Amino acid sequence: MKLDRGAVALVVLDPTVGHEQRGTRPCAIVSDPDVTADQRYGLIAVVPISGTEGEGALYPPLALGPSGLRKRSYALVDQIRSVDKRRVDRVFGHVAREELDAIDLGLSLFLGLA
Repeated sequence: MKLDRGAVALVVLDPTVGHEQRGTRPCAIVSDPDVTADQRYGLIAVVPISGTEGEGALYPPLALGPSGLRKRSYALVDQIRSVDKRRVDRVFGHVAREELDAIDLGLSLFLGLA
């Protein structure tokens, strides 16, 4: 399965603890594609997606369309996590370039890279 950066996939996030997003839910893949393609690295970084509106740069909106999402959704940048590639159920879309740029901005802020 090809796991490109910006792909939207169903990912099994359970088990979880505390306020972590749980269940099988859509996530945007934010790992470098060269790393995800390398069989030596079994993990990918994902940002869960929710239909619940968030506010600010850590919750950029995602539109319907090529993303494969059925309703207006939001990337939960503050919920970024590494998951084993085997947790990916299927890839069903891709976020637009502008949306990935907004996720990247949120990641820069959240991780202190700006």
